[in-house]
Amino acid sequence: MIGLIQVDGRLPNLALMKLGAYHVSRGDEVEWYLGPLFPYDKVYASKLFSFSSQRKIPDKAIVGGTGIDFKNRLPPDIDAVDPGKGWFLYPSYPNHLGFSQIGCRLRCEFCCVPQKEGAVKPLHNIDSLLTNPNGGNRLVLLDNDFFGQPDWVDRCEEIITRKLRVSFAQGLNIRLLTEEQAGYLSRISFWNPSFKKPQVTFAWDRHKDKTFIQRGLERCVAAGIKPYRIQFFVLIGFDSTPEEDLERVETIRSWGADPFVMPYQKDDPYQRRFTRWVNHRAIFNTISFQEYRNHYAAPSHH
Repeated sequence: MIGLIQVDGRLPNLALMKLGAYHVSRGDEVEWYLGPLFPYDKVYASKLFSFSSQRKIPDKAIVGGTGIDFKNRLPPDIDAVDPGKGWFLYPSYPNHLGFSQIGCRLRCEFCCVPQKEGAVKPLHNIDSLLTNPNGGNRLVLLDNDFFGQPDWVDRCEEIITRKLRVSFAQGLNIRLLTEEQAGYLSRISFWNPSFKKPQVTFAWDRHKDKTFIQRGLERCVAAGIKPYRIQFFVLIGFDSTPEEDLERVETIRSWGADPFVMPYQKDDPYQRRFTRWVNHRAIFNTISFQEYRNHYAAPSHH
């Protein structure tokens, strides 16, 4: 009997799907770990984030994932397994899921992708990712630099020809977006990860990149993508001041796009407060950060 533990992450875990499919192919029974009273032959745990608790992981578990070490890998024979054979672990997940490429052209100091995946490498065509029996025409792409792969035109054509709805869950790189790429993007049915809103996400991580961000946005608008269909991840707390954070957020708002703040240090009081103000849309659209900060910091009276 094999027990699996997904420590964190909201999406199906591709490494655990490979492990599950591998052990089923060997005749083993596989299930989600139910606790120390059950007689498992092996227990595997996957941990994506370093800050996630390890309380639920038993001592005997084989633990992997970027939350443990960027460089750890599945054994080659397990890594070669098609994760699409592991969908039995996630019977209610409604989308296809996977990578068409890994790696990134950029080497941002705050990002683990260059250290973990290195330069851009093509991985799969779109057809080979359509493995979920419940996936329909919805595909969540986990690529970190979709337009960085040499075959991006072919991938776009596959998406468009198959009339897929695609969520670029990690966001797209707007700093290097060409006019041709913006044109292809405008022909793709892009959606947010929940597939409730037709929106594509980019990132504005460094205040100093405004010129490149604005150029990319203008290329999108010229290609026919409306600003309200665009969201920007906004990294705060890495190398920016609160004034620069506010300027980026208000600039994005003035463009008609949506900012979504990503704090670099989640436990920093300012970053937590600013994140909540921006990401809570009802608050963001109602009061200024100054008003929110004053209200938040005001002593309560009983």
